[in-house]
Amino acid sequence: MPDAQAAHESTITGILPALAGISCVYGAGMLEMGMSLSIEQLLIDNDIISMIKQATRGIAVSEETLALSVIRDVGAGNNFLAHKNTRDNIDYPSDPMLFDRKMYGDWAAAGSKDIVAVAHEKGIEILNNYNAEPIDGDILKDMRAIVAECDKKFK
Repeated sequence: MPDAQAAHESTITGILPALAGISCVYGAGMLEMGMSLSIEQLLIDNDIISMIKQATRGIAVSEETLALSVIRDVGAGNNFLAHKNTRDNIDYPSDPMLFDRKMYGDWAAAGSKDIVAVAHEKGIEILNNYNAEPIDGDILKDMRAIVAECDKKFK
């Protein structure tokens, strides 16, 4: 099972290639140089990749995101964190499925679960509740034809 350090390393090793313009991320969920796969690491990596993709899209600049009226209302040196606009837009830069942005006291009161424990619980939830959409009949027919053709070549 992965550890929190692996999640940190995934972030560091993922952001630089993304900023350089890569369009494909390889190795999500892999441990031990790809010799093992971890559902927890896959879910953690998915969260990190989603946040990196959001970061590479840039920051939208609009009346809402600039929030000049909020800056005027709150005033320099005062607390913007408690303002409704901040609460409404806190997840704009990224909206992780697993990473917890609670304050330490709230996180501790909620059980102090590290990212691996949260990913494990999410993995169990997905495995127990996910219902895959059926593949379109025409696509499935084409896929079966491709497999049948390949089977002929290798028999």
